[in-house]
Amino acid sequence: MLRKLYRLNMGEGRLTPQNDTLNRYWEPDDAYLLIRDAAKSSKFRSAKPVWNSTLSDQFIAPDLLYQTAKELNLSGDRLSNSFNATWRFAVARNARYFVRAHFCDIVGASNNAIKFNMFINGYYGREVIPWRITYDFAVPFHIDFVVESDESGVMSVSIGPWSDPPTMPQMNTAFINGLEILELMGIAPGFGGGGGSGVKSRIFIVAGSVTGGVAFALFLFLGMIFGLRRGNARKPVRSWPEKNASASAYIGVVEVEACASTTPTPLSKFNFELKIPMAEILRSTNGFDESLVIGKGGFGRVYRGRLEDGTEVAVKRSQPGHGQGLSEFYTEIIVLTKIRHLHLVSLIGYCDEMSEMILVYEFMEKGTLREHLYGDSEEPGTYLSWEKRLEICIGAAKGLHYLHAETVGGIIHRDVKSTNILLDGNYVAKVADFGLSSILLDESFVNTGVIRGSFGYMDPESVTTFQVTQKSDVYSFGVVLLEVVCAREALNNALPKEEINLAEWGMSWHKKGQLERIIDPVLAGKIDPNSLRVFGDTAAKCLRASGVDRPRMGEVVQDLEYSLRLQSTGGVGEGNGDSMMSGTSLDLPAMKVQRLPSESWKMGGEEDVSTTTFNDSGTSASDIFSQLRIEEAR
Repeated sequence: MLRKLYRLNMGEGRLTPQNDTLNRYWEPDDAYLLIRDAAKSSKFRSAKPVWNSTLSDQFIAPDLLYQTAKELNLSGDRLSNSFNATWRFAVARNARYFVRAHFCDIVGASNNAIKFNMFINGYYGREVIPWRITYDFAVPFHIDFVVESDESGVMSVSIGPWSDPPTMPQMNTAFINGLEILELMGIAPGFGGGGGSGVKSRIFIVAGSVTGGVAFALFLFLGMIFGLRRGNARKPVRSWPEKNASASAYIGVVEVEACASTTPTPLSKFNFELKIPMAEILRSTNGFDESLVIGKGGFGRVYRGRLEDGTEVAVKRSQPGHGQGLSEFYTEIIVLTKIRHLHLVSLIGYCDEMSEMILVYEFMEKGTLREHLYGDSEEPGTYLSWEKRLEICIGAAKGLHYLHAETVGGIIHRDVKSTNILLDGNYVAKVADFGLSSILLDESFVNTGVIRGSFGYMDPESVTTFQVTQKSDVYSFGVVLLEVVCAREALNNALPKEEINLAEWGMSWHKKGQLERIIDPVLAGKIDPNSLRVFGDTAAKCLRASGVDRPRMGEVVQDLEYSLRLQSTGGVGEGNGDSMMSGTSLDLPAMKVQRLPSESWKMGGEEDVSTTTFNDSGTSASDIFSQLRIEEAR
């Protein structure tokens, strides 16, 4: 678990819970600045920062944090590149810490004007080049580190100018907007190997822009178990690296130190025997030939490939600037090596050479479920009968049931949606994309700290409590069931207000006992009424407001199998003892979706978050999503 030690607003004053999207307190940084006049406060000359949702959002930190900064106080004898500003913090000895540094270039005279260095404990941390990350001025982003403290009980964080003499005066500065330091509780430094005296402090740079602290802890914990070992050579402290101290390459949305193929990585010690050489990846995809692209999205691109042994595969490559984060990459590998089931996509291998994040899966010939419902499938004749849709839903439900009930501790998928249900050549459904998954240890829930998932599928209860459970997956699956029967997306801002949110719209018709009025037109007259009734009741149970009132996935499987039997027998045999035997529809109240107030999201216009007050005022979820501008799915 994570314990907050320091959360600083670098610049002017404190931020109270009333000014923070997640009700956090940010204290001023002045008390920790080693030399008080080494840095000065700077204010944003414009109104608000420019948010880029692929880099950060108002749930990572409030916009007020990015409207001020601490900048090097360059004057007099400090007009050189041998001066930096340092903050010092008391920490426990020989412990692990998660450090998040927040940046937003509000001090440069123009875009691409500043680049500087950041150091932790006197060692080189990384080069910070805002314009290479954001491609624009005043765009918030953050950089994450995992740090091991030494025997001193002190952690220092420094910013300093670029190593070489600057080509323009404004490049001879550095800045920082905010800093968070959290202790990783219950994890000893060097766990899994190494240790002893003379062991140097280690800093791991973590890529990814929207990874929450608690979700990130899963990656840290599992990564350490599998061998993040500490080195054994002490380096002399220095203020900044020499110019060519390291190469760099893009991963996710931030620049990180590149790993050559011979450089150990956290995965290189897993002994999973799943690592595929980069040369084989390039050969199988013909050098990432664009003609082999079979999917694209926020994660990057998916290529069709063929390994040397003839195995057809799907190669998922995270793209620079908007790929999945490093923690998601590791999490998916860890989860997929623990599970094996007919209805879960199998991981064939991975490649992390040259700072790449590539996952290789079994090839799913028929693509995503969504493509066959209302997507842009290019394959003609992909109409799915009601029986086939039920079989697909049953398969996906069985896969989720396996994750929840048949794995050690249980696994929460956390991103169930129609694009993450894939179909093989025989239309057998398999659940995919485990980058957000959480492995349950001794608890029945996971504290996320941030809201993660896909709009329209997220459990409203988890949004308000920041706790995800297996019942969160059940809610998301309920939305998928409505997608299957209605053949429309979970959110559609182009529709009238009452129809924007599929869960609300579908349940309003279910309550009236008229679900058949909104089904996919191609199914009209082809669904047995009793089969549809059971199916609709199953979706309604999944979408109940309280997680404790929702069924387990095993029960969902039984109900869907019953719906299929009713379809196959024309409604005969309702007294067979399955969970849905009544000839009347359940009298469920309309779904009341708990919501975040509309001011807590970036809207289609210029609005930004200033406060967060969760309520249950009765305003529907569509009030939120109707104002969201969603460029592409996660």
